[in-house]
Amino acid sequence: MKLFPVLAASLMLGATALQAEESSSIKVTRSGAQPSQLGAASSFTGSVRVDALFRAEAPGRVGGGTVTFEPGSRTAWHTHPLGQTLIVTTGVGLVQQWGGAVQEIKPGDIVWIPAGAKHWHGATANNGMSHIAIAESLDGKTVDWLEQVSDAQYKQQP
Repeated sequence: MKLFPVLAASLMLGATALQAEESSSIKVTRSGAQPSQLGAASSFTGSVRVDALFRAEAPGRVGGGTVTFEPGSRTAWHTHPLGQTLIVTTGVGLVQQWGGAVQEIKPGDIVWIPAGAKHWHGATANNGMSHIAIAESLDGKTVDWLEQVSDAQYKQQP
């Protein structure tokens, strides 16, 4: 009868080792595994599609997605607690930091937005634009959404 507790403990240790091995294994998320989402009207103006690409598991904190803006579409003003990187993949877009000039962005451009910088980004009036957006979370939060970009602010295009 003394063998049973030893065997049970041995099996539990084996299961714990297997769980640890699984959590440190490479994980492949197949293309199309996550459905596209429409950009929320509270965070975007116009027609915007958001495709989540990845979210790191703890202790990682980086996540990313592809955001596709139809002509004239844009984000609301917002900030990121640890900053954001945009990699423009298609089309012609715009980005602006509060108090700064509107800048045009094109495929291959990489945009770094510093932590806490109030900004917006989106498509030009005549061209759609897609970018990959990458940001880290701080205490589970990656973005603070603020007010909408007004039409007058948007029309200050370069």
